[in-house]
Amino acid sequence: MAGTGTGTGTGFIVDQFPPSRRFNESYSERRVKRVQCLQRPPAFNPLHVNPRLSLFSPARCPHGVGDGGSGFHRKKNNAWEQYTSMLGVPVPEAPFLKLYNCISSSVCRSRHRPHVKTSTPRVFSDKSSFYLSKPRLYNTFVKPLHIPCANLGPDEPHAASTAWPDGIIEKQDFDLLYPGVETELEVFLSSELPPHPKLYRGQLKNGLRYLILPNKVPPNRFEAHMEVHVGSIDEEDDEQGIAHMIEHVAFLGSKKREKLLGTGARSNAYTDFHHTVFHIHAPTSTKDSDGDLLPYVLDALNEIAFHPKFLASRVEKERRAILSELQMMNTIDYRVDCQLLQHLHSENKLSKRFPIGLEEQIKKWDVDKIKKFHERWYFPGNATLYIVGDIDNISKTIYQIEAVFEQTGIEAEAVPAPTPSAFGAMANFLVPKLSVGLTGGLSNERSSNSVEQCKIFKKERHAIRPPVKHNWSLPGNSRDQKPPQIFQHELIQNFSFNMFCKIPVNKVLTYGDLRNVLMKRIFLSALHFRINTRYKSSNPPFTSIELDHSDSGREGCTVTTLTVTAEPKNWQSAIKVAVQEVRRLKEFGVTKGELTRYMDALLKDSEHLAAMIDNVSSVDNLDFIMESDALGHTVMDQRQGHESLVAVSGTVTLEEVNSVGAKVLEFVSDFGKPTAPLPAAIVACVPKKVHVDGKGETEFTISPIEITAAIKSGLEEPIECEPELEVPKELVSSSQLQDLRSERRPSFVPLSPETNVQKVHDKETGITQCRLSNGIPVNYKISKSEARGGVMRLIVGGGRAVENSESKGAVVVGVRTLSEGGRVGSFSREQVELFCVNHLINCSLESTEEFISMEFRFTLRDNGMRAAFQLLHMVLEHSVWLDDAFDRARQLYMSYYRSIPKSLERSTAHKLMLAMLDGDERFVEPTPKSLQNLTLQTVKDAVMNQFAGNNMEVSIIGDFSEEDIESCILDYLGTVRATRSSGREHDYNPILFRPSPSDLQSQQVFLKDTDERACAYIAGPAPNRWGFTVDGKDLFESIRHSSSDDAQPKTQELMMEGNNSGKDLQGKLHGHPLFFGITMGLLAEIINSRLFTTVRDSLGLTYDVSFELNLFDRLNLGWYVISVTSTPGKVQKAVDACKNVLRGLHSNKISQRELDRAKRTLLMRHEAEIKSNAYWLGLLAHLQASSVPRKDISCIKDLTLLYEAASVEEIYLAYEQLKVDEDSLYSCIGIAGAQADDGVTATLVEDGSDEGFPGVVPVGRGLSTMTRPTT
Repeated sequence: MAGTGTGTGTGFIVDQFPPSRRFNESYSERRVKRVQCLQRPPAFNPLHVNPRLSLFSPARCPHGVGDGGSGFHRKKNNAWEQYTSMLGVPVPEAPFLKLYNCISSSVCRSRHRPHVKTSTPRVFSDKSSFYLSKPRLYNTFVKPLHIPCANLGPDEPHAASTAWPDGIIEKQDFDLLYPGVETELEVFLSSELPPHPKLYRGQLKNGLRYLILPNKVPPNRFEAHMEVHVGSIDEEDDEQGIAHMIEHVAFLGSKKREKLLGTGARSNAYTDFHHTVFHIHAPTSTKDSDGDLLPYVLDALNEIAFHPKFLASRVEKERRAILSELQMMNTIDYRVDCQLLQHLHSENKLSKRFPIGLEEQIKKWDVDKIKKFHERWYFPGNATLYIVGDIDNISKTIYQIEAVFEQTGIEAEAVPAPTPSAFGAMANFLVPKLSVGLTGGLSNERSSNSVEQCKIFKKERHAIRPPVKHNWSLPGNSRDQKPPQIFQHELIQNFSFNMFCKIPVNKVLTYGDLRNVLMKRIFLSALHFRINTRYKSSNPPFTSIELDHSDSGREGCTVTTLTVTAEPKNWQSAIKVAVQEVRRLKEFGVTKGELTRYMDALLKDSEHLAAMIDNVSSVDNLDFIMESDALGHTVMDQRQGHESLVAVSGTVTLEEVNSVGAKVLEFVSDFGKPTAPLPAAIVACVPKKVHVDGKGETEFTISPIEITAAIKSGLEEPIECEPELEVPKELVSSSQLQDLRSERRPSFVPLSPETNVQKVHDKETGITQCRLSNGIPVNYKISKSEARGGVMRLIVGGGRAVENSESKGAVVVGVRTLSEGGRVGSFSREQVELFCVNHLINCSLESTEEFISMEFRFTLRDNGMRAAFQLLHMVLEHSVWLDDAFDRARQLYMSYYRSIPKSLERSTAHKLMLAMLDGDERFVEPTPKSLQNLTLQTVKDAVMNQFAGNNMEVSIIGDFSEEDIESCILDYLGTVRATRSSGREHDYNPILFRPSPSDLQSQQVFLKDTDERACAYIAGPAPNRWGFTVDGKDLFESIRHSSSDDAQPKTQELMMEGNNSGKDLQGKLHGHPLFFGITMGLLAEIINSRLFTTVRDSLGLTYDVSFELNLFDRLNLGWYVISVTSTPGKVQKAVDACKNVLRGLHSNKISQRELDRAKRTLLMRHEAEIKSNAYWLGLLAHLQASSVPRKDISCIKDLTLLYEAASVEEIYLAYEQLKVDEDSLYSCIGIAGAQADDGVTATLVEDGSDEGFPGVVPVGRGLSTMTRPTT
């Protein structure tokens, strides 16, 4: 599988295992995360805060190609995604993390998803505790830190090439500002940044380097990653893909790794351009083990990396798997990515060495060929071991590393020392020094690591990684400008334009380097709001505009990318606008107000991150260190990062920000001038045919000359400077609030008529439940896990289920309309978004099949929580519905509908869903006919009728006080107008599975494509999470014992029973309200394991197969889906094999060992997430919902107990509720290739008949460049 680099860069990654599919996500989440079609999200509005504006977390979101995006992912985008702050320090929760070597400004007219879930990392704050205009240098930099910590030198084998060509110097123009003498400022800015105080580096005498970082999150677990510095870039012409092959064979062929499977450890591997990584996440010890688990993990990594068994049988098995993987990943998204990389790096091997390799070569290699490549590159001196986790004794850890690895790779006789060109500046690295604050009493002069005792190897590694040369985009370069390149394909839906600039990486080593990054980030962040302010029309010419400036360790360069996506008919205007706005920013710069706003936000954000220093997960820390080392940046922790940022912030001037930022934009703004940097590449990805109203599908034509002309038209357009915007300090004034309190008299009322208790607090979980006088139920939990941060979610029951035959699509289009408009009360969309920016509020809005939700992330600094509550109040009380926003939302879904036949996975899954759910349009995208029938009033009524007090529930988790949270609840939720639900959100047209048997139970879809691929989906009915079925049956009636004492037990009863008898406990669990949710989850883990073992590993029919459950809470139904990819020739066999596994649980009984492994997996996930505020939002969902009567506090308190107590017999009780017989099961096979079969070709049916493709629940892999999947 391919993916982007860890943290940054375009570098592709080939993964050992594919990411699991999540059919248990909501309809909207599935659509967005898997396929991402026609990405026109809420434009500039507060309900879709654009993450790319966050200086600390500029999210990189892919551009869907089927939907018209480029598909070029300069950032990885999956469950393992690493986010780090701009300061180069990781932060605790994924949505808040990104690297300081990325600078991005997205100016999306719409971000990228047709659904409205646009939860993003965060936005900026208006004020800071650090006043910017007056800090004095000697006050902000009083204690230079001298930590005896070794850091990578510039010529480390895995550091990016950062040398500028002769005569080119990158430095601050100090002489212009401070002429004459070396100023105090120059001295400060040239000072080195402090290295991480707890990061220990060392090297064994065989050359293996290791890094150790103690980290307590999650507790009692650690990460061990073995990075071998070899990848596809090291392959010869006849070895393309062999590094990936070795990764597969070595990893899956390891017996020592297999022995870890029962310990609660998880493992995986991936290959990219210049390294192969094997990683294991494991507990520090197990119940069955007296000692540490680390030595066993290290032993497994030693075997995998340096002593693999290249058995012929394993090689053949993995050859089949890789060939299947190659077809699976060869989506249009991946092909577009390859095209962009080929043009960006046309002068070097990066354009020719994609890690997946070439099919014809993969089929030929024998064991000897594979062994020779391994012998050439896989040795300790060419590897780095990273250990991050709950480690207390560094000395013991080093001893364990030495015991396992020290003798590996040692030559029998001494050999000459390598030349400097081979090892560069390695001397400083060979003698690691103990960091301050570490335990263990280690000497700084460890004999095993001394230079004198190191044995040097005959094998040499490249001094620079990756070992390629680039043609830099520098002023005055004599190269002729390459004409724009065009990639045209029938599966591309919309137009995308990419303009690249490529320069050497500037390492962030000094305060001056950090200051330079800060100024670029401030400058580019303004671009988003410029577009926001200037383009308010209902029909903007672009879908999105993004400017990304990122370092890539995998590519060994810094790439600036201007990406424009648009409807094909608007492509010229879209390019013109993008170039015009880049020119405006370059010519006039940022304003004083923008400088103050973004700088203040950075300081507040960095202070927040520093406060969360003890909540960063081990894997986030580890990924950050690996990427920083690859780039040669100084690694700092969050506290150091904040102190460093404060130190440089007071030295920044408006003139320097505009001067430094302007240089980044010159390749666009000065295009065509002799002094301008030449773009590294200009690439347009376009469809072959487009839909024209009244004409249908017509040919799309475009030429390089026309693209160049569009760029020049933007350069000639007159421009004016940007006016300052007035940003509201509050959305609800003190006087307005006082009037509301007097009029509506908010108060807490008893939770139920039977009791007089106004608040119920559970000490064990920390959850408080209360209810307001207007009927709104509220749950809150005080949590210190994320210092000074909080999250809030509003859930409104109903969702798309309430749509009827006259209002198909009304809810999903209505929610999108509300988000597109972004106005509340008298405040414009721009004012509301900047209000969010100034208070670090991040808001998302989405609709699902069973509810509408709004989610807020906020900081508690400077009244951030109160500001978030004000925004929620205004949405509930004073939301504004605009005709132009409705037009945009409807057009978005129209285009999304038309893009579906261009995706094999979506076409196939859509056909299956319509067949299984009897053509119910509420579970797919609305058809053009349905969309045309909608009006603004229709969609407004469909949404707002659900917003009734007793139909809403608000949950809040954060580091607040009881007094503060209850004040906000009363002031802003309690003053919402009291409305009672009409009950319509529960009175919806029944949802039915198609009566069986049916001739639609086995179907096919054929997609015309230049390359062959195949996928299939198998699905069937399941109950909902609480034991109700679509026909109204209550499954608890069928499993409940006859005795009266078998009623639903509460936590205390369960614990008492658990202490007395495990058998009795299990019997009681049959009546627990969460019984089916728990047992179904365990069953899914077991089935997934069997599918992989049988269909993938034993039969070799697929690379990627998964089983997923979608269990609803409010709707009385659920379903399961098996997703499998294969080749056209094997896909039917793969489907049959999947069915056999699914139905074979009776003939091949579930073992206790399988169940124990499933329990460990789910409990491990629970334990890893329990400190996350976002995870608690999920636990609290529906706690007081009348439509989910079975959920109560015991469902949260008993979670771990239920997992531990579940028995094999209870898993079979759950299995019996899945309908897997031939009459109930539905399947659909999708095949892509050049030979069309008219009988099954994917086509559009505009009238919305069942056989059309009116939007499909996107399933399957989704984007091709996902990295490091969970397995």
